[in-house]
Amino acid sequence: MNRYGLYGKVDDMVSIKDIAKQAGMSTSTVSRVVNGKKYVNQEKRQRILKLIEETGYVPNNAARSMVLQRSFAVGIVISDTFNMFQQELFSIIERYLEIFGYHTLFFFVKFEDTSEEACLTKLKAEKLDGLIMLYEIKNPVFYEYLIKTGLPVVTATFHYPGIPSIHVNEEQASMDAVNHLINLGHRKIVMISGDGFTFGRQRAEGFFQALTAADIILEEGGIVFVRHYTPEFGMYGMRELLLRKKVGRDFTAIFAATDELAIGAIRALRDEGIRVPEDISVVGFDDIDIADYINPRLTTIRQPMKEMGEQTALTLHRSISGETNKTESQTLSYKLIIRESTMALV
Repeated sequence: MNRYGLYGKVDDMVSIKDIAKQAGMSTSTVSRVVNGKKYVNQEKRQRILKLIEETGYVPNNAARSMVLQRSFAVGIVISDTFNMFQQELFSIIERYLEIFGYHTLFFFVKFEDTSEEACLTKLKAEKLDGLIMLYEIKNPVFYEYLIKTGLPVVTATFHYPGIPSIHVNEEQASMDAVNHLINLGHRKIVMISGDGFTFGRQRAEGFFQALTAADIILEEGGIVFVRHYTPEFGMYGMRELLLRKKVGRDFTAIFAATDELAIGAIRALRDEGIRVPEDISVVGFDDIDIADYINPRLTTIRQPMKEMGEQTALTLHRSISGETNKTESQTLSYKLIIRESTMALV
């Protein structure tokens, strides 16, 4: 994609000196930002990164590779059917990796054990400076290989012992989402989740904890676990809950483990003539772009996607450069975004 900035097209070869001049800073300061070094305050760092994005500046990797004896290749492990949240997060991470001078290689994984083994085989054949995992591999052998070889790795949205991660407190965020419903007067609350990944189990645990703290007993069949976190499976999960509850009037609110599940649930409710939020309130998780555009606009937990993407790329870059502890992790803040899909129980 061509970018036009103060220096014209990307092909005009914007230099680090150009960035420094426009920022009103020294080339050494810009260099520290580009190379992920510390000792640059956040305001200056953000200003420089914004200028880099506006001008399309890309470091000269050919020269850097010769000097530093590195490939400047970063692998990204991702699902072959990645959802909207992963897609948005991936695009942010890729842009910051580009700013830091890396090119990316993709390792797509399917929801099956043989695919994980194949992914590891492909990974071993590549010369990588580092690896980012947006997909939670189940096989511990995969992680044992990464830790044993010392390859710099960062996981985003989930945590594995001994590997740095960038994530939010899934359980607490889920508790806040459910507490929002409780504070609106809802006591009969159900959930649609998945059990294939850690974040799904953690969000379900937060759901249980919020109900327990409010002395609410979850009736049998009040939570449905689906295979994938997509609108299609949100519809399946909602239909299952409606089937279990007969006419669907035995609950007044739903917490969905992802926005996409929530969107599918709303569709299934509408198909049955059930209004959101007048009859049933719905809360999601992630705050993907479309959450603010569907009808009704979705109440959800906002993950700090831009910060998560930036910190994932920056943490890996610093690890590759030997500047940080390779087990250093960050728990980022989240925010409950209240929109139109929830209302007080009348």
